Amino acid sequence: MAEAHGKTHDYHILDPSPWPIVTSAAAFVMAIGAIGLLKWRVGQELLLGGVDLAQPWLFVASLVVLLYCMGAWWTDVVKEAHEGHHTPVVGLHLRYGMILFIASEVMFFVAWFWAWFDAALYPNEAKQVMRAAFTGGVWPPHGVETFDPWHLPLLNTMILLLSGTTVTWAHHALIEGDRASLKQGLGLTVILGFLFTCLQAYEYAHAHFGFSGSIYGASFFMATGFHGFHVIVGTIFLAVCLIRASAGHFTPKQHFGFEAATWYWHFVDVVWLFLFVCIYVLGRGMVAGH
Repeated sequence: MAEAHGKTHDYHILDPSPWPIVTSAAAFVMAIGAIGLLKWRVGQELLLGGVDLAQPWLFVASLVVLLYCMGAWWTDVVKEAHEGHHTPVVGLHLRYGMILFIASEVMFFVAWFWAWFDAALYPNEAKQVMRAAFTGGVWPPHGVETFDPWHLPLLNTMILLLSGTTVTWAHHALIEGDRASLKQGLGLTVILGFLFTCLQAYEYAHAHFGFSGSIYGASFFMATGFHGFHVIVGTIFLAVCLIRASAGHFTPKQHFGFEAATWYWHFVDVVWLFLFVCIYVLGRGMVAGH
């Protein structure tokens, strides 16, 4: 009987799961809730079927449901790994999925870089399309006091690069079977990620320009803000890996969850290097249109 129920192939046939459809529905409702939240903040209505959805509760409630679904779904994936369902073929497909996900994230940031350089390299054109106060025909716009890249931004760059080193140390420790170094490297990476976020929040609090009123501010906060969001997600990702490592999860031959977290974190590192060079360093001194 045991042999009849044994796995005779390298693929994993998933059991019926509610998480894909529930997660999709929660994400759809959250998108509507986000629009309602923005409408609510500016005092406008969002009528749908006679109901005003311009309230914060719809976004908050759907976000809670989405986070619960993500936790439950990933818990099931972890159980599948412990039950031996992640064969080499399944692991390969998981890696393909993670690669495609990171590729989509790359294109997401390409869009923000495109928007930044479109205004930075052609400020006169941006001046004609938008209000003159947005650019003044130069970049950075007149009256915008930019950050000095060689102070707090440089410190944050060093912190993020160091975190890339510590997560690589943790990865190599796992491959070598050194679980103590694995947990130490992961712990340091989580701390450095949290420190980066705190310094980014401090920088935002002391910015001499706002999100509105200038295309410079809007582009700056959208590009760096979304990167900051990804740092928070990556820090949580690594913190979960630290909890799992402390619980005895991961082996030198099977640790895709941790491997995916390291890929994601290195992606965050590389994006920040481009942000630092393009927005903080080059963006501080771009003057065109004279």
